[in-house]
Amino acid sequence: MKYSVRELSVCGMMAALICVLAPVSLPLVSEVPISLATLAVMLCGVLLGRNLGSLAVLIYIILGAIGLPVFAGWSSGLGIVLGVTGGYIIGYLPLAWISGYFSEKFGKNCRGFAKYAVLAGGMILGNAVLYLIGTIWFIKATGMGLAASMSVCVIPFIPGDLIKTAVVAVLAERLESVSDAVLRRSAAR
Repeated sequence: MKYSVRELSVCGMMAALICVLAPVSLPLVSEVPISLATLAVMLCGVLLGRNLGSLAVLIYIILGAIGLPVFAGWSSGLGIVLGVTGGYIIGYLPLAWISGYFSEKFGKNCRGFAKYAVLAGGMILGNAVLYLIGTIWFIKATGMGLAASMSVCVIPFIPGDLIKTAVVAVLAERLESVSDAVLRRSAAR
């Protein structure tokens, strides 16, 4: 795919937004902290669409893997990506892609509550895929059973991720016209 300088600039700014929000985290008893990363990743997908949103997330992952302290708790390095929580970091890619897909394919034609429902549905499905990838990775890395892994890696995060989903749906409604204007201008040239 060929992207304009404007599209890539917006993508870079959204990657920077993830880099700023993701380190803000609340450590839990498990090794998986609550962070603002999923909020930023969903926002990228919803505002930029599946391809640019996923590209922004990939840039974020690469920056963290090469040593910038952008992961939860200001951590970084390839060891984090390949470690116990690495599946959740990798799971940000399908979260952005699915959120962006729902926004592109269904969200553009809806208004009001229907739009919120469509965007929320995409983000909830994306989070389910994120949980699936991250939990399987966590089980392989720790040797914990499924029930124990779900109790430390999924269940504590559901309420917060539902709140983040609602926040992103509302923000997306407010910011969509701005992102459309920026990306539309680049397509017109």
